[in-house]
Amino acid sequence: MSLARPMTDRERFALTCVGTLGFFCVWYLAAFFQFAPAKFLPMPHEVASKLVQLCGQPFAGAILPEHLLASLKRYAMGFGLAAVIGVPLGLLMGRFRWLDRVVSPVFDSLRFIAPVAWVPFAALWFGTGIGGPTLIIFAGAFPPCLINSYRGAKSVEVKYLEAAAMLGIGSYRTITEVLFPAAVPSIIAGLRIGAGLGWMSLVGAELIVANSGMGYMIVKGQSAIATDIVMAGMIAIGAVGVAIDVALRKLEARLLRHRQEN
Repeated sequence: MSLARPMTDRERFALTCVGTLGFFCVWYLAAFFQFAPAKFLPMPHEVASKLVQLCGQPFAGAILPEHLLASLKRYAMGFGLAAVIGVPLGLLMGRFRWLDRVVSPVFDSLRFIAPVAWVPFAALWFGTGIGGPTLIIFAGAFPPCLINSYRGAKSVEVKYLEAAAMLGIGSYRTITEVLFPAAVPSIIAGLRIGAGLGWMSLVGAELIVANSGMGYMIVKGQSAIATDIVMAGMIAIGAVGVAIDVALRKLEARLLRHRQEN
């Protein structure tokens, strides 16, 4: 029995177009037959028009690109902090058993707490400044970064670590020259998961503890019963999320290709 051949890029693109067109057809039909009042379910072209309008007309104190920039600044801080702490800590925990024993009980207790559960503390500690959303983004993105780095370090074959020890390579070089290169695929996978969770956590945070950003704009749209603004914001959020994931995929492919060449 022969295995199915892999799809070409053209076939993937065609299927993507079919899925996208199918989604918009269902949306148009639902709006046309008024499955919900027109005020609460606008047509796709009305949402697209509002999206363009928001790029030049302020709403909730800023135009859409300014709200998006505010969100991206918070996201960069929270996700960057999660990656800078999570990846090295995961590698160190995979290398040193004593550190694993110290950190794991606390980490395993905290990682099951939903990021949104930190909203009250974020509001109390940081108010509506940048610190509150950063804390919530960090809470969402940190666990995948640490866990995947840890698993990547644990998956390294013992013989490589033993060879490094025999050659007199110290702990620092073992981590940077043995563990890290071997764990790169797992690390990138963790960053991709963490990036998605961090972006979703950001929007949840801005719904409550922010005075700008995409989540804040959506809340104000809801208060004004402007469903087209809410849906336009959701589309912008989804598009940025896809762009972040595509960028990380390209980084992953480039690192894996570089690794194979070396």
